[in-house]
Amino acid sequence: MKTLKRIMLFFLIVLTSCVSQKKYTELENQKDQFENELSSCKSEQLILETNLSNEKNKLSKLENQLDYFKSTNTNLLDRLSDLSIVSKSGAESIKKSLEALNEQNKYIINLTTSMQRKDSLNLVLVMNLKRSLDNFDDEDIYIEVKKGVVYVSVSDKMLFKSGSYKLSARAKEVIGKIAKIVNDHKELDILVEGHTDNVPIYTECLLDNWDLSVKRATSIVRLMQTEFSVKPERMTAGGRSEYIPKDTNETKEGRAKNRRTEIIILPKLDQFFNLLEPAKSTTKN
Repeated sequence: MKTLKRIMLFFLIVLTSCVSQKKYTELENQKDQFENELSSCKSEQLILETNLSNEKNKLSKLENQLDYFKSTNTNLLDRLSDLSIVSKSGAESIKKSLEALNEQNKYIINLTTSMQRKDSLNLVLVMNLKRSLDNFDDEDIYIEVKKGVVYVSVSDKMLFKSGSYKLSARAKEVIGKIAKIVNDHKELDILVEGHTDNVPIYTECLLDNWDLSVKRATSIVRLMQTEFSVKPERMTAGGRSEYIPKDTNETKEGRAKNRRTEIIILPKLDQFFNLLEPAKSTTKN
């Protein structure tokens, strides 16, 4: 009997101990759960505080922008008010100024277009002349664009006898090729300039280098008119004597370069001067 009591007492103690341990474990689990929930709440609170701070910053920026727009709007209204006053007192003056600016702009555009067209024409002229004169020595004929116009420089030995304005046998061939190109561009004029070296000359027919340079130029012009039908009103003959040398007159080679005839192909003078004049305004005062 005593043994039975002891056994029952033992089971009672064990059962009580088991129940207490189970309860303790449950409490521990609840504690951990509460702590996790608390940590999660703190994290959510931190996120909410951060979001709230961002929203406050955005609100502050929007308020600043609103203030800026209000200020800008006020300035615009003030300027609009000023413009309304100007439009009443000076509208006609502003209109005339704008019209003048438009005319100047048109003039600049037209001038630029004309210069580009002229440059293109010069390029075509140079190519055609070089192609036509390619069988002649480059030392005797030199073609270039200078000061916006085409220059054809021909040595005196290609055109004249020494110290004379009488044309040589080859002159007709050379001038004929140039005249053909010139006749293809009737909108252009021709200036023929005679040049000499500085060696003095005096004969029964020539007084000096001035006389020689002029007569050589007129010989070329006359040939272009009579033999190749270049209109005389398109041509000008001039003598430059020895005063615009291409090279030194101290050497034989330099003097040979200075004895030359230059055929200058350029826009008609009236068209050229019209191009330089500002466009006339069509507005009435």
